[in-house]
Amino acid sequence: MKGTLYLIPSPLGDTPVENVIPGETLKALRSLKSFVVEELRSARRYLSAAGFRGEIDTLELHLLNEHSKEPDIEQIVSLILKGESMGVISEAGLPAVADPGAQLVSLAHKSGINVVPLTGPSSLMLALMASGKNGQSFAFAGYLPVRGEERRTRIRELERTSLKTGQSQIIIETPYRNDSLVADFLQTCSDGTTLAIACDLTTGNGFVKTKSIAQWKREIPKLNKRPCVFIL
Repeated sequence: MKGTLYLIPSPLGDTPVENVIPGETLKALRSLKSFVVEELRSARRYLSAAGFRGEIDTLELHLLNEHSKEPDIEQIVSLILKGESMGVISEAGLPAVADPGAQLVSLAHKSGINVVPLTGPSSLMLALMASGKNGQSFAFAGYLPVRGEERRTRIRELERTSLKTGQSQIIIETPYRNDSLVADFLQTCSDGTTLAIACDLTTGNGFVKTKSIAQWKREIPKLNKRPCVFIL
């Protein structure tokens, strides 16, 4: 009998687990003994806070990140096919969304494994719902190019699409690049274009602000290494 693959959300920041993860999700998490994780240290910390304090060494943790190869994923699937249920945990928020877990989920479907998504916080949806931007039509653009001119070209494309169609364009970035990304928004976009910035969502220091580029220029935010979502 095949096992089940559970997709288990995690907190978006330094927040008590019970404040953001529903009880039924925690109950499902505590029923498992095997997990697929993106980073061992943070996964152990989350699992400890979620109910496995003092029991981490009894759990089986499999690494799945940007360095994982196809044979690594196939090995995980083979264990599930033998009857071992597993939970997938991302670094923050929902597994398999802008996350290497998507490859595992895809192979699980091809192998006839039941995939169960569990409820928890999504930085993308929280940012969109609080931004005042179009929630009827939106696109997740993911990460933009790292190089300056390539990134500015992509920003111009997204701005044109948003202005032409009214479609919200959702963008994320590695936190240490936040300030340079904001600088490119301010340099590239028209003063009348609006930009929403959602920072440290679900934490005590979080905020969501939507302003025109002209307004942001008068009060440039210092985001440094804080997790953020940007919406044009």
